[in-house]
Amino acid sequence: MTTDPEAAPQQVTAGDADHRLHPMSWLFVTVQYIKAFIVPLVVVVVFGRRGEGMHELWGLLGVVGLVGASLWRYWTYRYGVVGDALVVRSGRLERSLRVIPFARIHNVGLEQNLLHRLFGVAEVRLESAGGQKPEAEMRVLKLADALALEALIRHRGQAADAGADQAMASATPLLHLPAGEIVRLGLISNRGMVVVAAAVAAVFQFGGGNLIEDYAEQSARHALGWANGHQLGTGEYAFAAITLLLVLLALVRLLSVLLALLQFFGFTLSEHGRRLTVERGLLARWRTSASRRRIQAWTLRETLLHRLFRRRSLEVDTAVSQQGQQQRALRDVAPVATPGVCDALIDHLLPKGDWTALHWQSVPDVAWWRLFLPALMWNALLTAIVCSGFGRWGLLLLLWLPWSAFKARQHARRIGYALGSELVAVREGWWSRHWRFAEIDKLQALQLVRSPVDRHFGTATLRLDTAGAHATAPPLRIRFLPESEARELLARLSQELRRRPLRW
Repeated sequence: MTTDPEAAPQQVTAGDADHRLHPMSWLFVTVQYIKAFIVPLVVVVVFGRRGEGMHELWGLLGVVGLVGASLWRYWTYRYGVVGDALVVRSGRLERSLRVIPFARIHNVGLEQNLLHRLFGVAEVRLESAGGQKPEAEMRVLKLADALALEALIRHRGQAADAGADQAMASATPLLHLPAGEIVRLGLISNRGMVVVAAAVAAVFQFGGGNLIEDYAEQSARHALGWANGHQLGTGEYAFAAITLLLVLLALVRLLSVLLALLQFFGFTLSEHGRRLTVERGLLARWRTSASRRRIQAWTLRETLLHRLFRRRSLEVDTAVSQQGQQQRALRDVAPVATPGVCDALIDHLLPKGDWTALHWQSVPDVAWWRLFLPALMWNALLTAIVCSGFGRWGLLLLLWLPWSAFKARQHARRIGYALGSELVAVREGWWSRHWRFAEIDKLQALQLVRSPVDRHFGTATLRLDTAGAHATAPPLRIRFLPESEARELLARLSQELRRRPLRW
């Protein structure tokens, strides 16, 4: 909430914001500015060297200007606490006074990169629901002051004298992942594959396509030369190809483990009253805190690799500003844990949900046709294209259809939903399974959707919307329901929503 100084409540004045940022704040703001302006600075330096006289100093003047802006921000930024609200004022020519009630803050994020840890400081972000920007962003505070401010917000100003040490001592640990579990997380996840794919895409995007093609051509030429020199048989070639593929896969998994260690080393989920706090990170440390009642929806995942290691992962959606969703928002409640631990966490955090006692309803078996239909159409199209180019050999692609039908049947058997007194849940997937659920009073909209295919089969899809849904989270929807059952379920949920106030 941004207010004009004259329009602010009488009991709040600009003088209440009497705390400064850390004296080295200007350095971190300068680093942030340089990150944002690094491209134009490099352009100025490069093109400045081509000229004569003082042109090559333009880049240095740009850095001096950024340092000046950082010092100006430090001298004009103040914050303070009045009752159960945070007061922030900034600017000198254009003054701003922000009064942020603690109840409005959904997420408190503390970040420490290597430079932060060297100076013993932390960056603090206070985020509310919705919006494009955080309510307040403090670069930077002394770590003890940042933890004290977090504790103050957690207790809504009622424990202003409580220090960070007392706040840490009152925390109840719910989950701690040792290094072995982080290594399992890396082996299960596909983070390495995503990074490799992104790197290849970036190389092509910035004109490195020829470089990759030349390198691939050169590697293939070396491989053929080596093969011609050794005169190996077909079996040896196949063995070499499989070995090379396994080595590449092992390297990608090793990269995934490294990324998991960097992001989740020392992962600890703790509970401070009704607030959850997550700490993680090896080189850079993140500490994120959010109230349990701000959690909008839950996602429990189980891929094939999860089942191989007898693990699952548990994520939550919280309604925070869009810029903070990527790194700092509370999302991973249990990045990896046994199914029993995940169920126990859900039962503890949703005691009225009766998660483990939900009665699941299946959808009709005919649903497998709906899942098989897209695969059938794509397979037929691809077969026709290949046959036009290679003749009858293209018919071999039809051998994929029995597997697609089997997969669709298994998927359809897993689809189900459950409606409890406090919780609505959906499950889907076969190879990769997920359970998606939310408290009924967190639902913001209900939608009954019927496509032409639905009208032909007499079915419908019921969509349930909550706030803060992450882009990669599966949708909260119940598919392939008979129309009468979908309408009955819609009526029951609508009645419940009318009876209960929306909480978020």
